Amino acid sequence: MSQIIYFLIHIIQQFLVPLCLISAWALIILVAWSLWSATRDSVKIAKQMHQIPCSSCQYFTDDYRLKCTVHPCIANTEEAINCLDYQAKTNAMYY
Repeated sequence: MSQIIYFLIHIIQQFLVPLCLISAWALIILVAWSLWSATRDSVKIAKQMHQIPCSSCQYFTDDYRLKCTVHPCIANTEEAINCLDYQAKTNAMYY
């Protein structure tokens, strides 16, 4: 009986090492791919959020209660990217 168990363990061990090696590399590749896709998506979202012009608009109040005097509902959102009422600040001392 012990010879059969020893034989089975020896056969399984031959397949176990390559299987563990392949599993380890697959895990490393999946983690790297996940990190790459998360970074890519974060950069894409950051580029889109940097297009929001609200902070340099003269109607932007920089107050959490009323962010914009013209369009308070869309201030600092993606909807404000193409705001028709955008006016650049001309003199920072007045705002």
